Amino acid sequence: MADPTYTPPEVWTHDTESGGRFASINRPTAGAREEKDLPEGDHPFQLYSLATPNGVKATIMFEELLEKGHAGAEYDAYTVNISEAVQFTSGFVAVNPNSKIPALLDKSGGKPFRVFESGAILVHLAEKFGEFLPADPAARAEVLSWVFFQVGTGPFIGGGFGHFYAYAPDKYEYPINRYAMEAKRIFDVVDQRLAKTRYLAGDEYTIADVANWPWLAPFVAGTIYNEAKTFLSIDGYENVGRWAREIAARPAVQRGRIVNKSWGDEETQLIERHSAADFEGKKLDWSF
Repeated sequence: MADPTYTPPEVWTHDTESGGRFASINRPTAGAREEKDLPEGDHPFQLYSLATPNGVKATIMFEELLEKGHAGAEYDAYTVNISEAVQFTSGFVAVNPNSKIPALLDKSGGKPFRVFESGAILVHLAEKFGEFLPADPAARAEVLSWVFFQVGTGPFIGGGFGHFYAYAPDKYEYPINRYAMEAKRIFDVVDQRLAKTRYLAGDEYTIADVANWPWLAPFVAGTIYNEAKTFLSIDGYENVGRWAREIAARPAVQRGRIVNKSWGDEETQLIERHSAADFEGKKLDWSF
């Protein structure tokens, strides 16, 4: 159903609050709103993030690298509370001018540099450590295609379906129907692919799986967007379910998914991560 009281103006202006959960931080302008430095630890990598699907990509990747014995992948992870507009502080904007999590500071070489956007972070770390991204041109192209498939489809699932179904202050049929249809199409693409292969890019686990799993697995588990699992009939995508559960059992994934998590049961939260010891006493298993 459309809003019969609204006619788009000839020129849009930001003169009314958008409403909804994030109304207090949404603005049509970029840049810092507050002068404040970010904390910084001693490890080669400094990650500023939150355990949302995009943020979890980076922490899973770091934990997978450490699981493989890459001691040089040690990292400090600091939680960025996006509801409190920490992403608009001068320190964060210096690491990511787009004010989105995750953002990474690579201090492993002589001169620190930033890497922002989750897909870029995955590719950067995969190339740096020679893991989860094959060297063969055809295999590499397949992996990168599925990584950027997720980069392109994530906004439809989150900012599209998730926003209008779960967060919008008013519910209208058209946007919910439009994005539900697209979310189901995305699941069908992945389900058909996984009917032929164990992982998204083939028989090997890669950054293609690291990129896509944090977005799709919560739907399978029924833990995202107000039980959207039922609304979208997610149980019908059996191959996605098989893949999601297999990846959820990986120790690195179990650790990575709780880093920078600041909600839910306390034993499933890890506000900051500085060493493997920080996981002691935490509930890591996520069965669904």
